[in-house]
Amino acid sequence: MEGWTRKNGHLQAELSQQEAAVIRGLVGQIKDMLTARTDEAPKDELAELTGIRTGPATPPEDRVLARLLPDFYRRDPITGETDEEESDAAGAMRSLHEPGLLEAKTGVATLVLETCPAQGGRVKLTGEQADGWLAALNDVRLALGTALDIEEDMPEELPDDDLRREHLGVYQWLTWVQDSLVGALTE
Repeated sequence: MEGWTRKNGHLQAELSQQEAAVIRGLVGQIKDMLTARTDEAPKDELAELTGIRTGPATPPEDRVLARLLPDFYRRDPITGETDEEESDAAGAMRSLHEPGLLEAKTGVATLVLETCPAQGGRVKLTGEQADGWLAALNDVRLALGTALDIEEDMPEELPDDDLRREHLGVYQWLTWVQDSLVGALTE
């Protein structure tokens, strides 16, 4: 991949078969994780009648999924809420807002899978589709960064005996792909 370019109002890039496979594979894994979380939502008859969806009240146990679906409520130190009040509020906020977040994240993952050619080749996106790609790539980078324990002060290259070494290269490449797409969007 040489980077994203803007041409005739579209953003485009040429992906090799291997590059497309990496993007599709990682985005597909994120989509599967999000879909599994969606399936954990409690069945609520009132929600089915009113159309108000509810999700789980507790955060995901998996740390990668927890990074993708952070808490919707933070304790306000001024109000002095107790831990029980804080937990109830956090659970209620999560239950109300997580379904929409899951839908949005699953939607952008689906968009990438639909627009990224399985065998490689040209990707041609509208501005709106490019925004979806950016969101999906960001989710992949968050997940991969969490799984690899990537920190700001981490060196560019890891020692040969570090098992994260090869995956760090994928993370760095995805960072470049995302940066290139932002650059093309802002031209």
